[in-house]
Amino acid sequence: MEQLIENNLASVAAFRPELVLTFGSIAIFLLDLVWRRSPSRRGYLTIATCAVLVAAAGFLAAQPVESASLFNGMIATDGFATFFKWLFVGAGLLTTLIVSQTEEDFANVRVGEFYALLVTIVLGLFLMASATNLLMIYLSIELVSMVSYVLAGFRKADRKAAEASLKYVIFGGVASGVMLFGMSYLYGLLGTADVLQFGPKLAALAAASGPGAAATKLALVVGMVFVFAGVGYKIAAVPWHMWCPDVYEGAPTSFTAFLSVGPKAAGFAVALRFFYGTFATPAGADGLSTSLAGIPWPAIVGILSAVTMTLGNFTAIAQTNLKRLLAYSSIAHAGYTLMGLAAVSAIGAQGVMIYMLIYLFMNLGAFLVVIVVAQATGSESIFEYRGLARRHPLAAVTFAIFLFSLTGLPPFAGFTAKWYLFYAVVERAAAPGGFWYGALAVVGALNTAVALYYYARIIRAMFLEAPYTQSSVTPRVGHQVMLGALSAVILVFGIWWAPIVDWSQRSLAMLRLG
Repeated sequence: MEQLIENNLASVAAFRPELVLTFGSIAIFLLDLVWRRSPSRRGYLTIATCAVLVAAAGFLAAQPVESASLFNGMIATDGFATFFKWLFVGAGLLTTLIVSQTEEDFANVRVGEFYALLVTIVLGLFLMASATNLLMIYLSIELVSMVSYVLAGFRKADRKAAEASLKYVIFGGVASGVMLFGMSYLYGLLGTADVLQFGPKLAALAAASGPGAAATKLALVVGMVFVFAGVGYKIAAVPWHMWCPDVYEGAPTSFTAFLSVGPKAAGFAVALRFFYGTFATPAGADGLSTSLAGIPWPAIVGILSAVTMTLGNFTAIAQTNLKRLLAYSSIAHAGYTLMGLAAVSAIGAQGVMIYMLIYLFMNLGAFLVVIVVAQATGSESIFEYRGLARRHPLAAVTFAIFLFSLTGLPPFAGFTAKWYLFYAVVERAAAPGGFWYGALAVVGALNTAVALYYYARIIRAMFLEAPYTQSSVTPRVGHQVMLGALSAVILVFGIWWAPIVDWSQRSLAMLRLG
């Protein structure tokens, strides 16, 4: 009993960043009531939200380096989870600063609620990155999803927002139910919900023979597919992507920016930990198996990767609404990132981590430009970007930097991120039986060319076409500072990428596998 109490106290001590976010979100709700009549309410709440996130980051930085299992194996604290937690804190802080400068209908009236719910989502993302138990994976995904449904429909008078929230709820409910059903299969077959124990148990189950072996392996396949369906919904991979364009278009743009990076990165964190736990056997490269129950799961993920990036890119070509275009672009980027998951190797996992980190800056920056132009023109149409270089050169130049980086062109940081994903696939292609990895690399390269086409269409409109109107686009000073800072990060890490590569390598080396 004393040992159990000591273990729980140690778990609580290592759980301090999450506790700060939990009590911080409650405090923001209460402060919103206290400052409701204050003329400076919005500024006070912005400072309070940033303080909560910075405090969580401070406790995160103070955590010991070694990995540990908390709360009887429900979550793990390790370098891998810490890497993604820093990403989530960054996304939360940037989104808070964007909202503080954005003239949207919730910003003045219900800004306290928005901030508190945003902090709650960050808490859910923390738990997703740390979860090592099927039940905790499900609960953390549901925490993120439930709050996301509310924020997607936050503008109650907007029909598009209501439609987006409803579609999000329907697709999310189905995906969660399917995933939970798959988890029940895995728990029934393996007798454990601990992902860290899956490797040897699944290998033994797959190697079993006898009268019921075929039915058991079929149930195993169904469970794996259903669980991956839930994860695929969070990262907006085909065929679980259908909610993405409508939700991105209807939700407040500030939240859309966060939604495009935070939950997607958390989904990949769950997928990486699940795959490493599942395929952690002595076979294959990097100590990882490339098949399970006779089924080449990496090949299936590779097919999903190719289909996801192809559908996302080709559908984006026809879009004239920038938010929908970036939504399909986000689907395509999920396809690129799945290449690293399909490689089932250390370099592939590192590529996913680097890509998600760089994607945070370039995609948030792209959505910030959409916010700036929409505030000035009242429209999100691509036609409003004609002649933007004449009306506001900073917005046009920074948007071009973000778009070139999203394409993956040097010397921007997106090239570094995409290079690691392609390197992981090409490395696998050089191994015996790796022909299909080569085909996946070719599909990825062709899709990059397609993406360059529709990104260049926006750049051409900004720099080469005459504007519909001569009205100026004047972003707020805060937005201009953020645009400059985000573009500077893209340029710096495009030339000097060693720090993020070393950080991701150290973090992956501390991934808890047992």
